[in-house]
Amino acid sequence: MATELEELIGFLSSPSPPVKKLAVDIVRDYTGSEDGLESLGKYSTIVLPSLSRLLGEKKVVSEPVAQALVNLSQKPELAGKMVEMHMVKTSMETLYKQDCEITTLLIMLLVNLTQLDAGIDSLLQSADEKMHGLYVMKLVRSFCLSSDEGEGDPFEHVASVLVNISKKELGRKLLLDPKRGPLIKQIVQQFHSKSLLRKKGVAGTIRNCCFEAESQVYSKEDTRKMPQELASALSIEREPVTDPEIRVQALEAIYLLILQEAGRRAFWSVNGPRILQVGYQDEEDPKAMEAYERAGSLLLQEGGLDEATETSS
Repeated sequence: MATELEELIGFLSSPSPPVKKLAVDIVRDYTGSEDGLESLGKYSTIVLPSLSRLLGEKKVVSEPVAQALVNLSQKPELAGKMVEMHMVKTSMETLYKQDCEITTLLIMLLVNLTQLDAGIDSLLQSADEKMHGLYVMKLVRSFCLSSDEGEGDPFEHVASVLVNISKKELGRKLLLDPKRGPLIKQIVQQFHSKSLLRKKGVAGTIRNCCFEAESQVYSKEDTRKMPQELASALSIEREPVTDPEIRVQALEAIYLLILQEAGRRAFWSVNGPRILQVGYQDEEDPKAMEAYERAGSLLLQEGGLDEATETSS
């Protein structure tokens, strides 16, 4: 005999719109508590496909469905099952359908799914050579073309997706691939956004792309190109960054860049050491001060600060 929860899940496939809507709302409410998530998790093989099939319906149904999936995907084991059932593909196809009304929720779902290596591979389309990178290119384009002005910023959570995929070598290579722009050049421009989430995402993505750059990610040609492209952002006048976390991420990226000879040359070319000196003088956050000191000490070892002082005097 079916349990009460099994009957509820069964109603997700009801031909009656009011019954289906009520079932969706109840399931969404279930996912709002730890006990509810645990209970639904026991029926994941039934409830996840049922919810997935409803993502393409009108907002009155698709919105609570997406909310439920976002909540469920916070559980790594359930997120893993979603990836296995091609939820990344389903989310992307739904996201780019005409008149999609649940953009923000779908991207939040992608954020959770790309917390997993399998989710990253699925978004990168690693298994399909012809399609590899297409999803990411679409997201970057939407991220860069959408505005954070006015009410709402439906694509701002793409910033977190980019941080996730850039944690993997294959993701970094995609973002830095010169044949694709590279995508990182478009992403860097979003650092001037008023959205704190966008700023943090861009800073985190840049930091990840610089991680062990010479030994893990880039060819010799890429190593020569990438630091100048990233360093050029320093030459643009911008408003002060008030969030210390963003400053720390930027300083970590700088540190990783100046570990390379080409990175140091690019950094000096935009008077980077002097920028560090001025920033450090006004810094009050302990973690940011430590990051400044770490980068500064590396430059000092290489004679970078001495050179900058002589040039500016």
